[in-house]
This record gives sequence, C-alpha cells and structure tokens, in this order.
Amino acid sequence: MNIDYSKVKKITINAPLKLDCGETLEKFDIAYETYGNLDETKSNAILVFHALSGDQFVTGTNNVTGREGWWNQVVGSGLPIDTDKYFVICANVLGGCMGSTGPKEINPKTNKPYGLDFPVITIKDMVSAQTHLLDFLGIKKTLSVLGGSMGGMQALQFCSLYPERTFSSVPIACAASHSAQNIAFNELARQAIMADPNWDSGNYFLSGKVPRNGLAVARMAGHISYLSEQGLQSRFGRKLQEGDGLNFSFDADFQVESYLKYQGYAFVDRFDANSYLYITRAMDYFDLYKLNNGDLSKAFKNTNVKFCIISFSTDWLYTTEESKKIVIALNSIGAQVSFVNIVTNNGHDSFLVNEPEFFQTLKGFLDSTYEDFKNENSR
Repeated sequence: MNIDYSKVKKITINAPLKLDCGETLEKFDIAYETYGNLDETKSNAILVFHALSGDQFVTGTNNVTGREGWWNQVVGSGLPIDTDKYFVICANVLGGCMGSTGPKEINPKTNKPYGLDFPVITIKDMVSAQTHLLDFLGIKKTLSVLGGSMGGMQALQFCSLYPERTFSSVPIACAASHSAQNIAFNELARQAIMADPNWDSGNYFLSGKVPRNGLAVARMAGHISYLSEQGLQSRFGRKLQEGDGLNFSFDADFQVESYLKYQGYAFVDRFDANSYLYITRAMDYFDLYKLNNGDLSKAFKNTNVKFCIISFSTDWLYTTEESKKIVIALNSIGAQVSFVNIVTNNGHDSFLVNEPEFFQTLKGFLDSTYEDFKNENSR
C-alpha cells in the first residue's frame, strides 16, 4: 500500500520533552484527530488513547490508509461516545508511525530517519507528550480520559501524573503492569522482526526494503493473544480451507491459519516495524507498582478522578484479576470507582467488537459523568 502521510494533521511542539530514558527531544510532532465540537464551557472533551496497533483515526475513514476507524462502533453520532455531544480527541502516540515523532521520522541531527537512534520511550513519555496537545487545544481539564489495552495503561498513567486534568477515566482491558507472559509475547514479536534480513538493524528505510515477513509473524503472535480459546474454537475449530481433505503440505490447511496470515500481512501495509519494537517495549516497561514502591494505591493518592474500570471475562492477556487489583487500590484510598466485568467469548479484543453490554456501560458512565462535570463547572 502506498501511504501518503502528507494527509496527517499534526502540530510541532517547540519545547523540550525530557524522557524517562534520560534523553531529551528538543521538539516533537504530535499527529492527532478531533471529532465533534468543543462546547463553550470546554466541559465535553474526551481524550481517547489508542492501543498498540491503533492510531489517531478513531472513527470514520482513515484518510491516510483508506481503512475504517478502529472504534467505528463506539465513537460517532448517536453512539456510546456520541460526537453530537462530546468533543473527542485522539493523538498518535510518541514513537508511533502515523505522523507523531517516532523511529520512521527524520532525525534533525542527521536528516535521515531515526531508526534505532530514536530514544527508547515509556507510557509516561507518551502521556506527557499528549498534555501538550491539550494545551494547544486550550483544554485545561477533560471530561474523561479513556482507552483499551495500551490505551488503558495511558489512561491510568495520565490519572497518576495529572489527576487535576481530568474529571473521570475509563481504563478498559488493561493492567497496572505488564506480566511476564505479556513481556514474553512481546519479545517473541520483536525477535521475529529483528530476525528478518530486511530489518537491517533497523535501517531498512535507507535500503527501501521492508521486513514484511518478520512484522507479519509478530502481528500473528500478538493476534493470538487478543482472542480467547472459546472464541477461536467457536469461530474456526478445525475447519479446513477447502473440502474435507488435508493437503499434506505446509500451506494453510486450516481456516485459522489463513485468518492469521491475513491479519499479519494486512498489518504490514499500515504499520512500521521499528514502531512495533518501540511501542511494545514501552508497554513492557509500564509498571505503576514499581513507580510507587510496590503500593499501587500511592499512584492515585488524593485523586478526585471518577473511575470506571472495565474488564472482559475471557481476556487472558489482561485478566479480570488484574483489573480487580486496580479497583482494590482505588478503593483503599476512598476513590470513586465502579467496576464492570463483562462476560463474553471475545477475549481481549472485546472492546473492539460488537459487545452491547460494553457499549451500555461506557455510554451510561460517560453520560452521568458529563452531567456531574457540567454541574461542577456551573458553580
């Protein structure tokens, strides 16, 4: 796919950003999209954080790739996040590949793509960068910050760092730190990319080659973790691609094999391999427990943020137990928190598919919170 990145809307922040790794970006770009209109009191802004494979194009059509937005069932007119009512903001994360400063962008020191010269980033760095976007838009306090998976991690980190900048938060299908299993899956993905000869130590931009096979395998491995055993079994089972016979080869005999290959190679057309390395590493480094000497409650000490934590029963990547730990930590400091565990066979990807109970939960929380926030602003 020939992607025209000139269609990306972005701002340049001419202020230094000190990163967790110790390096500083003297200036950086943030690519973003907005949906709906900001009201006169600026009390209807919702900052949506995207997941690992997402971008700023939450809904409608991605005008860069031509694909549908990744949350078309959730964000839009009359939908749970109603753009007739709310002003929705979403930025491509620092280190991403849809216009924000990352490894595929030009390093001002060399006038060549950063590649692996780009500094290693964290979830904290991503969130800190996005506060500059809120400042640019003139928004001192959002109605809510929310997201699923890595988006949920960003929501938690935002509330820990900047509790005064949001009234509420909805962390979805996430955890306060990455488990050993999650780190292992990410390392498998990174090794698949780096084993591809076309990766060329991260310098493939210069050769014009793309580590397609490595990135596709990385995506396949990740995609398996997004689905549940029940979901895979009910959808594919042992169904064959053609008829009832085996080919006795290493081609895709089973439908599930064909599905994974499709998902893997479709991903290559829209995502950068180096960004995959950087973003998965940022997720691995995320650990609100460690940042607070093992006490998660300290991450949210004295917070006034209203939380709604949402998990899914068959999510084995970020389990319901991990969400409960967040709820317990918030309860221990008397924070306002509600918790919903939605029973489903759709696994981790439940927040991206048609889940009516999830839609109802999200809409109900945001609508009631909006009324509370408006009342607070009118005092």
